[in-house]
Amino acid sequence: MIKSMTGFGLAVYEDANFTVQIEVKTLNSKFLDLNFRAPKQFSEKETEVKSIVSGILERGKVNVSIDFSAKKEDDLPIVIQEELFQRYYEKYAGMAEMVNGSTVDVFKLALQSPGVSTINVEKSDYNEAWKIILPVLEEALKDCDQFRIKEGAVLMEKFQESLSVITESLNSINTLVPVRKNRLIEKIRDNFSEWVKDQDFDKNRFEQELIYYFEKLDITEEVVRLEAHLNLFAEVLRSNKSEGKKMGFVSQEMGREINTIGSKANDSSIQHHVINMKDELEKIKEQALNII
Repeated sequence: MIKSMTGFGLAVYEDANFTVQIEVKTLNSKFLDLNFRAPKQFSEKETEVKSIVSGILERGKVNVSIDFSAKKEDDLPIVIQEELFQRYYEKYAGMAEMVNGSTVDVFKLALQSPGVSTINVEKSDYNEAWKIILPVLEEALKDCDQFRIKEGAVLMEKFQESLSVITESLNSINTLVPVRKNRLIEKIRDNFSEWVKDQDFDKNRFEQELIYYFEKLDITEEVVRLEAHLNLFAEVLRSNKSEGKKMGFVSQEMGREINTIGSKANDSSIQHHVINMKDELEKIKEQALNII
């Protein structure tokens, strides 16, 4: 089973006193990169949230957004210092008039000034509120995890399609190898037949050179290793764990063997299949970046 790192989760809770809505959005990343947005009174919970996210989503760029509101005015989590707000407002408005500037944003600026709004610890028990938020958070994360599993199933089909194309191309190359070898032998025989008649040379040394030449062009080992890498990649896809990093490593090894086959083949028919394999491998590498 593989999981995509792209996901979305949503969970909502509401009772007579509170409303909670939590959204989770994820994208691909090498590590866990958390962006936590919540009301000011819960900002200190980021470390705890990161631990919970890590346990469920493992890694990726994760955006967690918590909207929390109390239904009763007495339960408002902040206190507005009205006198301080008024002083800020008058000061900013005066400065704007002094330079003939706009006063459109003065209200917002004054409201966000230091000390205007403070957490009302006496009126709200945020530990109790956090106990309400936690299960909602876990629900949203699990919803996102299910989304990732569904996306992973789609990517699974794409991986299998690409592996199938590479395997078919490799099988075609295997059928072309003996044909290529015979073609090379004929080419060498034709090129040297006339020269051999007129020259005095060491036949043993000539045979050694031919053996060395054929060994340099032999792609048997690369084909065998590529087959092994394809089998390993298929095993990773069938694993109970989602192993995106391992998929990336195996695909790199596949690329090395395909490139070597292409450079040693010296045959247009084989090169055609090498190009097809490279094209499918690029798809695999790109998709593997989005796997956990």
